[in-house]
Amino acid sequence: MNQDTFNLSIRKFLKMVGVGSQREIEHAVEAALRDGAISGTESLPCRMTLEVDGVKLKIVFDGSIELE
Repeated sequence: MNQDTFNLSIRKFLKMVGVGSQREIEHAVEAALRDGAISGTESLPCRMTLEVDGVKLKIVFDGSIELE
């Protein structure tokens, strides 16, 4: 295994996930505010599941997104 290739590949994947996830969350919150589904002062529980096929990795990360 080439450690440099491995590390770079992980970083690229995590950057893609981070940027894409942030964009989707922002759009969803904006839509919910516009529709009146949320007021903008909530703490939104969230969960991210990471799965890596081939190495039997499945892990869940729980957290919250604060709007105020």
